[in-house]
Amino acid sequence: MDDITVHRHVLDELEYAPMIDAAQIGVTVENGIVTLTGHVRNYAEKGIAERVTLRIRGVRGVVERITVRYPDDPAVGDEALAERCARVIEWDARVPRDSVTLKVEKGCVTLQGCVPYYHQKAAVDKALRRLAGVTDIVNLIAVKPPARAAEVKDRILAALRRSARDPDTIRVHVDGDKVTLDGCVDVWRERELAERAAWSAPGVRAVDDRLTLAC
Repeated sequence: MDDITVHRHVLDELEYAPMIDAAQIGVTVENGIVTLTGHVRNYAEKGIAERVTLRIRGVRGVVERITVRYPDDPAVGDEALAERCARVIEWDARVPRDSVTLKVEKGCVTLQGCVPYYHQKAAVDKALRRLAGVTDIVNLIAVKPPARAAEVKDRILAALRRSARDPDTIRVHVDGDKVTLDGCVDVWRERELAERAAWSAPGVRAVDDRLTLAC
């Protein structure tokens, strides 16, 4: 599809998109790459404009240069905005407590941390996008699945078998992202191998090594 056709289709789609004032958004197309300019009333509208554009056939990519211009231009300082964002995240039951940290600079919110599931990462973004004062969101939250006892156990046993050992004296308990190793080993090297294998399992963020040397 040629650029002229893509340009027309993007404009038409933006015209009928909910919440968007298409008259305030500029569109240019070059080799299937669409550049969006202009301004919107809140950060949520930026996301809508980008998603609407990406679903048009022939669009190969989007360069988003839209700015947020809030009605009546409410002045929200970074410190106050950071406090407001932190409170919203804390109140969201979908997001594990103390799993996300944030930084605000000129209205741009940068999110960091780690959650077990992608929908929790998306929930943080969704919760903040409508807050007055937010001009952009950089979501760097990592997604790591919860640790599974069977998988952790298998990794540990596989590591020990590679060292020509096959002990059945190690017990593995998984509580959320914490792994507890209990039991006994023949030599201290096996203890180190077990602990290293536990750390390598997806989702593990803490290891409590209670292994002892067999008498």
